[in-house]
Amino acid sequence: MIQFKNLSKSFRRASVLNGINLDIDLGERVALIGSNGAGKTTLIRCLLGEYDHQGDVRIDGLDPRRNRTAVLGAIGFVPQLPPPLKMPVGQLINFSAALCRTDPLRIHDIGKRLGLDVDGILTRQFVRLSGGMKQKLLIAIALGRDARVLVMDEPAANLDPEARKIFFDLLAERLDDATMIISSHRLDEVSSLVNRVIEMDTGRVVLDDKVADDAALTDRLACRIVLKRFEPAFAKAIDGWHLQSDEARMLWQGSIAGPDRLRFLGVLSRYTALISDMSLTEQHDV
Repeated sequence: MIQFKNLSKSFRRASVLNGINLDIDLGERVALIGSNGAGKTTLIRCLLGEYDHQGDVRIDGLDPRRNRTAVLGAIGFVPQLPPPLKMPVGQLINFSAALCRTDPLRIHDIGKRLGLDVDGILTRQFVRLSGGMKQKLLIAIALGRDARVLVMDEPAANLDPEARKIFFDLLAERLDDATMIISSHRLDEVSSLVNRVIEMDTGRVVLDDKVADDAALTDRLACRIVLKRFEPAFAKAIDGWHLQSDEARMLWQGSIAGPDRLRFLGVLSRYTALISDMSLTEQHDV
């Protein structure tokens, strides 16, 4: 599906990628992790055909540099930083749909599932949207095409918990027909989304390992939290997770997306001294 053979890239005298050799198959969900400067973004840009390089890159046997139209038509890409486009949202959706010969209404539908008021922003410039709105629209554009390769750089960073749930559902719908590469600085942000971890450092692959793939992206966790006392800071921090609160009983309960468990526990860890009881119970059929 995707092959990197002895891939190297330098900028002036600085070597950024050093002999990368990787094979990524259809259906694999890869976490591409590493610190800033590790080479993750350069690797992705070589995959997208944006850079000249030494060595070979192939997607279904095609060179992304020599066959850019065919290759990019098969890739859904969500960048970490949204481009500063002044194009109106409606025009951007139509343009993106035309490039991959898809129905723009598919993009509209996915955006609405993510909680984006697509109809209300069609005439607004993309650059004037909030960070979360931009992220939802970019995800909708990437998933609205029949892409066999999904490349996502910190894709859920600006999403609220409810939108993240929907995002995981959308990815689950593509498990059988797409290869996913999810770039992140932190493994805990993407660990439940992937079945393979590739870590880079100074332009080299330093870890390539399969990981447990027991949890489904559509899993839900029933959550119950009891506090020792009411704390406004806790209530504010937990508000975005849409748990039902009973402040008289110091009780919060509801459900969270299974792939978000580590992120959720990270929020709770700041209030450990306040929590008298807590449970997270898997509910696969919710």
